[in-house]
Amino acid sequence: MRILIQKFGGTSLSTDHAREHVIHHIARERSNGFAVVVVVSAMGRKGDPYATDTLLQVIKNNGDSLPARERDMLLGCGEIISAAALCSLLIANGISSVVLTGGQAGMITDEQYGHARIKEIRPDKVLTHLRAGTVVIVTGFQGSSVNGDTTTLGRGGSDTSATALGAALRAEMVDIYTDVNGILTADPRIVEEAKPLPVVSYLEICNMARQGAKVIHPRAVEIAQQARIPLRVRSTFSSETGTLVTDSAELKAELSVKDRHVTGIAHVSGITQISVKAIEGRNDVQLQVFQSMAKHHISVDFINVTPSGAIYTVFDNDAKRAVEVLQEAGFKPSAINGCAKVSVIGGGMNGEIGVMARIVEALTEQGISIMQSADSNTTIWVLVREADMAEALRSLHAKFELHR
Repeated sequence: MRILIQKFGGTSLSTDHAREHVIHHIARERSNGFAVVVVVSAMGRKGDPYATDTLLQVIKNNGDSLPARERDMLLGCGEIISAAALCSLLIANGISSVVLTGGQAGMITDEQYGHARIKEIRPDKVLTHLRAGTVVIVTGFQGSSVNGDTTTLGRGGSDTSATALGAALRAEMVDIYTDVNGILTADPRIVEEAKPLPVVSYLEICNMARQGAKVIHPRAVEIAQQARIPLRVRSTFSSETGTLVTDSAELKAELSVKDRHVTGIAHVSGITQISVKAIEGRNDVQLQVFQSMAKHHISVDFINVTPSGAIYTVFDNDAKRAVEVLQEAGFKPSAINGCAKVSVIGGGMNGEIGVMARIVEALTEQGISIMQSADSNTTIWVLVREADMAEALRSLHAKFELHR
């Protein structure tokens, strides 16, 4: 039995027109000989009646005191509504279908409500329905604890549901449907010349997702990579194949990565840079700084440590508290709000001479100052003022000729 997973996001399910496209994609793959599992998100986005953020607003409007367990019970309703509506449409179109919640589909998680981790998947019930020729619609973003409580997987959880089910069912492919035609070289809202990528490696898309690209959740990609299941990121509103996400060996067979040192540019805004100098006579500045951040649950990033102190970033909404915590510990931190992290990503840049020089050249030509930098085998990060972010993205995209 050839199994295909199709995941449809909120915008793919939010209107009658969009759902017609969803039905078309499901029917096409069934006619291609696949047994189809459909993973759905809640319909629409914030403000739409059944979107997850709308359900969160219900809690805020009613005391904002709902415990985490009961909160997950409420948040699971959005996907159930999507699944039921799609099931009805499929049956009306002559396609046998059934709805399973994440727990009914065998997705067993721990009890970290709101950000549960999958412990195992028992897909027997899914397989039984697939063998009967039925399309199985699974509510994404959720599972069940060993005690039978509904749990949710956190932001991007439906992507994770799809690839985890794909791994458990040994699917041939996982298709992630969204409102853009694949993975682009940059955010098209900022870089008009951004182009779809025909193929990327798991590592490249993981890095792009972690650095701000919102097409797919990095945890979902990691699961697919471990199971060696190809992913495709596709548009619900097109029949084009979108972007194939696969391993490096298959990618090299598709195109010459030697000629593509840089794959894409990503960004994260709303960042504050914090600098802390060591106190004379104390050599524990780094220990005290990062223990203080961890103790107060403040996420840190972009870390540079020297004998004389530490420089790192936090999100703007954590900045005030981070500075207060440091002052309470006896330090005199300085903070620069309104920064952005711009990431240049590419599996072919490892060992390639001159990539950093071209980054500096592109930004210097536009009068953009680099406040901080770091690198890995496949990514170079630079911190700039948020006011310079858009121009930084456009200049880097042009410098590496990603429009071609």
